[in-house]
Amino acid sequence: MSRRDGTRADVIPISDAPSAHPPAPRTPPSEVTVPKPTPGRPPGHGRVGVVLVSHSQELAAATAELAQALAGSETPAPVAGTGGLADGPGISAVLIAAATRRVDQGHGVVVLADLGDAVDTVRALLAAADEHGLPFPVRFADAPFVEGAVAAVATATAGGDVSAVLDAAEEAYRQRKG
Repeated sequence: MSRRDGTRADVIPISDAPSAHPPAPRTPPSEVTVPKPTPGRPPGHGRVGVVLVSHSQELAAATAELAQALAGSETPAPVAGTGGLADGPGISAVLIAAATRRVDQGHGVVVLADLGDAVDTVRALLAAADEHGLPFPVRFADAPFVEGAVAAVATATAGGDVSAVLDAAEEAYRQRKG
């Protein structure tokens, strides 16, 4: 057989080709260990992070602690509570941005805020997310602060994606108490 350039091509008979000889059959292992299912996504695989923004650092931290405790897991999703200023109540876009980066595990971050100024600051920050170096995606949950935080953290701990975590937080608005 010759090539277009006039040189001869190497020809291998089909019976001698490596694909003509199937590999020897594998023997199954004597004992197969099936891992036990664990609730939620394993911590090593990352989860959606949750940021709680309040005018009070103490309120944000207490809400984060409550939400993690109620998530029912030894390894809850990452949560950061942020708020307050050095001289008292207030909101800092710098602290919010740092908190979103701190809880980011590569699967997104959901942010909840307590009152009007916090909501406005979060929305302004998210509108310029790239400029502030925020992870992607970051979503704002229009949800009640405590109930939404508990639902968001529980869903993130169970391995929910950003949409599921956001929906769980916002569903808290529709839960009637009486």
